[in-house]
Amino acid sequence: MSAECSSYLNADKVLVSGFSCPRTGGDAGAVYCCGFQDVKYCCDDPHSFFPYEHSYMWWLSVGALVGLSIAAVVLFAFLITVCVLCYLFISTKPRSKLDTGLSLQMA
Repeated sequence: MSAECSSYLNADKVLVSGFSCPRTGGDAGAVYCCGFQDVKYCCDDPHSFFPYEHSYMWWLSVGALVGLSIAAVVLFAFLITVCVLCYLFISTKPRSKLDTGLSLQMA
């Protein structure tokens, strides 16, 4: 993280030439070079990893939590259904052994 961003290849394999921070016409407080190997930008926080506001991450988290909650409820309902069906299967079996009509004798 420095004031100089070196040149790099972006995701489309196009060479982007190096630049100094802050950029002309950009935010004067963005004096650090941040980003990754394929995207670099000027930022005001030397520990910044994403060129976006962090609020979008919140909505991804809420969506993930809702999806996981729905999956957990479905899994819980499935387990309850299996347990109830097993209980009904076991409880409705006849308790006495069936008489086959054959008697066992000692030889």
